[in-house]
Amino acid sequence: MTILCVRFQLPPTSGEAGLPELLGMLEEFTPVVQALPPDGALADLRGAERYFGRDAVELASVIRVRALALYGVDCVTGAGPGPMLARVALRYAVPGMTCAVPGEPDAIAEFLADKPVAALPGVGAATARTLAEYGLDTLGLVAAAPLSTLQRLIGAKAGRELREKASGVDRGRVVPNAVSRSLAAERPFGRDELDPDRHRRALLSAAEEIGARLRALEKVCRTLTLTVRYADRSATTRSRTLTEPTAHSPALTRTAYGLYEALGLQRARVRAIALRAEGLDPAEQAAHQLTFDPVDEKVRRIEEVADRARAKFGPRAVMPGGLGGLAA
Repeated sequence: MTILCVRFQLPPTSGEAGLPELLGMLEEFTPVVQALPPDGALADLRGAERYFGRDAVELASVIRVRALALYGVDCVTGAGPGPMLARVALRYAVPGMTCAVPGEPDAIAEFLADKPVAALPGVGAATARTLAEYGLDTLGLVAAAPLSTLQRLIGAKAGRELREKASGVDRGRVVPNAVSRSLAAERPFGRDELDPDRHRRALLSAAEEIGARLRALEKVCRTLTLTVRYADRSATTRSRTLTEPTAHSPALTRTAYGLYEALGLQRARVRAIALRAEGLDPAEQAAHQLTFDPVDEKVRRIEEVADRARAKFGPRAVMPGGLGGLAA
């Protein structure tokens, strides 16, 4: 077990702003740290295990104590021989106890066998439903299914990758990155929210904020990531690459809605919704496909005027009609 997946229980008041400091704390153990915004990280502890003479589970306990002592933030941790397995383990971890996937192939297969298909990172609700309709609702059943069956159900490449992951084959690696090349906006709810309309209003508000901040920085983003946190403290994260880099709020909003609808949430008790714009580049270097649509050009001109009004009178000076009455 050399890879640690950590989710910090950040207070709603600080949100994602506290993540960089905690990543810095992890980097005191290993320089190979990959941020998983808004509240998580992967850490490759191979060098740290040799240096400190402790395994990943023991180091996880030290990391938790240090996070509590220095920042007042608790965390949950999963450990495994690879990033994918560590992320699966995290789903079944509780504060104070690291859930660890053993390194032996037979033990990995046994750990995964009874887990739902959706436990694998990157497997969405639609894929899980499709497989469940054919009785493939656990990873053990998926691993034992003929490859041709999986490829017929979800596609050639996706079927091959899913079968490998369900069998415990973890080809991922921890890629050090920086949260500075991204912008995030989070919308927590005062109580666990069931209403999809309020979910969409929160998405609209977050997309508008990110668009305005990108334009103020003269940046565009290439990828949008949605994180939905639920009442049981679990979370779902999905990303989508934009057709073209943009800071245009309507384009960001459409993508956010598409990510949300793809989750297929039904009466989910949502605690918070967060959007993250990633892959930031200077706006002057971005290409924009001209549409020759007068409506689109008019919307962009209105957006420029609205940005100037917000800069002068505050962020709530101009708002979309769909956000009327939404709390700040």
